[in-house]
Amino acid sequence: MRVELLAVGDELLFGDIVNGNAAWLGRQLADVGALLRMSTVVGDDVEMIATRITEGLGRADAVILTGGLGPTQDDLTREGIARAAGVGLRRDAFLEAMLRRRFRALAREGPAAGSQAPEMNYRQADVPEGAEPLPNEVGTAPGIRMKIMDGVVYAMPGVPHEMYPMFTESVLPDLLRRAGEPAVVVHRVLRTAGVWESVVAQALAGEIDRLAPIGNPTIAFLASNGQTRIRISARAGDRAAAYKIIEPVEEAARVALGIALYGVDDDSLEGTVLRLLADRGETLAVAESLTGGLLAGRLTDVPGASAVFRGGVVTYATDAKASLLGVDAELLATSGAVSTQAAEAMAAGVRDLLGATHGLAVTGVAGPTELEGKPVGTLHIGMVGPSGALTRSVQLPGDRPRNRAYAVVQALDALRRTLAVHPCQPG
Repeated sequence: MRVELLAVGDELLFGDIVNGNAAWLGRQLADVGALLRMSTVVGDDVEMIATRITEGLGRADAVILTGGLGPTQDDLTREGIARAAGVGLRRDAFLEAMLRRRFRALAREGPAAGSQAPEMNYRQADVPEGAEPLPNEVGTAPGIRMKIMDGVVYAMPGVPHEMYPMFTESVLPDLLRRAGEPAVVVHRVLRTAGVWESVVAQALAGEIDRLAPIGNPTIAFLASNGQTRIRISARAGDRAAAYKIIEPVEEAARVALGIALYGVDDDSLEGTVLRLLADRGETLAVAESLTGGLLAGRLTDVPGASAVFRGGVVTYATDAKASLLGVDAELLATSGAVSTQAAEAMAAGVRDLLGATHGLAVTGVAGPTELEGKPVGTLHIGMVGPSGALTRSVQLPGDRPRNRAYAVVQALDALRRTLAVHPCQPG
C-alpha cells in the first residue's frame, strides 16, 4: 500500500515543535511493508490542508494526518478533510455526550476541578459527513477515518501519547486489511566506518543496478558522524523468506566493503573494538586532547567495558601532556602538541601509566580557530601496542562539535583496523 504523511500545525513549520511523529510513523509503516513516498508539513490553513490531501490521494492509497484535531480555532484538520471531500461537518451526538461526561468528571476532580469546560471543546465532536470517528482512549480528540476518491484518509491527534495507541489499535489494522495479504518486511543493517558514503555507494553500485528492476530487496545509505549504514530491506510472506532474499545481497556487500565493514544491526563501533580486545585478552588506555573525554565516554557506554578498558587521561593543556603522560618537552617544543609525534608519545605514555596492552591517543584542532599554525579539523591519532607504534592523520570536515565527534569515530576505527590487520602476539 502506498502511503503519504501530512503533519498539520504552524508550530511545526516555525520550528517550535520537531515533527517526531513522522519519524515514528515512518518506522512503523516500513516495518509492515507500506511504501511511504512523501511526508509533508502544512500550517493551520484549511485550503492548504485540503489541497495536500487531494494531491496525496492522487499518488497514494492512503493519507495519514497528524495534528489539528484539538478544540481551538487553529485546529482545522476536520475542516480540511471536509473541504477535500466536498462535504460539510456534522456534530456527532455520541461523541459530544462522551466529551460532556469527560469534562464533567474533570470539573469534579483533577487540575480543572471547579471549572466549566468552554463550549468550543465540543468542536472535537464535529466530523466530516460520511467520516467515521476513531476512539481516543487517552485524550479527548477523536480521530477520523474517511474514504475519499479511491483512497482513505486517517487523521490522528498530534500529541504523541495519543497518536501512538490510535495508530497501533485503529489505523494500522485498517491499513493492513485494505492492503490485502500482509507481507513481512525485515531489515539488515551493515555498518561501516572510515569511508565516505559515496565510496560505500560506489562499492555497491553493481548490486544496486542488479536490484533496481526487481525492487526487492532494496538498499539505502544512511551517513552520520563519519559512519555509513547500509540498510538492506526485503519483503516476503514470512521473516525467514525475507532474510533469505537478503542473504546474497549481504554477502556481496561484505565482499565489496571488506575491512570498512565493522558490524551489523545494533553493533556499535566502540562495542566492536572492545570485543576484539576481549577476544585477544588485551586491554586499552586512551589519552585525549581535542576530544576532552568523549572517547573514554563512548567506550564506557558499553556494558562490561571495565573488563578491557583500563581508563583514560585528558591532557588538554600542552604542559599536561608532559607532566601526566611523560611526553618529552623538547618534542612538544619542536614538533608541537598537534603532531603525529605528540600523538604517538601520548599513546605510549598512557599505555605505560595505566598498564594497558594498547595505548590510543588523539590530538588536534577542533576549532573554531587554528592552533600552532594547523588548520581547524586537523587530527592526529597515535596507537602503541605489542606490534609497535602507528600514527594516522586526518583532516576533519566540520565545525567544533562535529570535529570532536568525528575524531572519536576516526580513533576507534583506526584501532579496529589495526587489530584486524595485526594478529594477537603470543605471550
